[in-house]
Amino acid sequence: MGMRDYHLHLWPHDQLAYGADLEQIKSYANKARGDLVEEIAITEHLFRFRQSGQEIGQWWLKSNQQSLKEAVGNYWDHHCRADLDQYVEVVSKARNNLPVLLGLEVDFYPNQMDQVKQLLAPYPFDVLLGSVHWIDNWLFDDLDDDIFVRLWDQVDIDQVWEQYTRRVELLAQSSTCDVLAHPDVIKLTGKVPKNPQPFYDRIAKALQEADMAAEVSSAGWKKPVGRYYPDVDLLRTFYQYEIPITLASDAHYESGIGFGFLDLIEEIKKIGYKTLSRFEQRNRFQVKI
Repeated sequence: MGMRDYHLHLWPHDQLAYGADLEQIKSYANKARGDLVEEIAITEHLFRFRQSGQEIGQWWLKSNQQSLKEAVGNYWDHHCRADLDQYVEVVSKARNNLPVLLGLEVDFYPNQMDQVKQLLAPYPFDVLLGSVHWIDNWLFDDLDDDIFVRLWDQVDIDQVWEQYTRRVELLAQSSTCDVLAHPDVIKLTGKVPKNPQPFYDRIAKALQEADMAAEVSSAGWKKPVGRYYPDVDLLRTFYQYEIPITLASDAHYESGIGFGFLDLIEEIKKIGYKTLSRFEQRNRFQVKI
């Protein structure tokens, strides 16, 4: 069936990240094999690594959202602990003997994607996921911190979707990444414009022009919205724009690898997709479902 989980993390967000562990990755691969997942990509967040802070700097201090600066600084200090060189070395060692790819999930940072590209260029990544988690200093998909959650009751949903979509467009234009992660993660609370189709068309067009793939992720089933990413109408739009797709669980624990994949495959087939993308050294290939 060609199932590949191309979005996996080593550390839950509440856990400090001090180093990649080869035995953990081997355990991930064994779990995947048992669930008929042929290949996995380790795609830890770039902001987990100290090198990101050194290259990007304290970007949140540039924002006008004063009330969020302290919250973002605390979030960054908690997460930015591991060493990118050590991570690459360990995952690469696993890749030599296991069906494991070396990847990263790369956030969009306005006006700083050139620095991000320079930081990542020396490393032998197989796949880079691009994602939008931040609207200025608002980490909109963090539903565990009241400081961020409260903003959902204060914002205009159409404006938020406009801001999110514009960031996706700029991320695609930066040519930094290969796959758009959780393409409509902005819907996670269930708050969606009355007519989201114009946003769907813009996202699909941006990916088409950048020759990027989109991930189909089961992670949305675990969020308040209760629907996979992307929504079925956005997935249908991707198909119309001939956007290639990958499968993803966005798991932060071994138990989540391949979560819901058989159901995702059925959804994908209903739309008309017959292939999934696989990657190697950032080259994309199509394999039959």
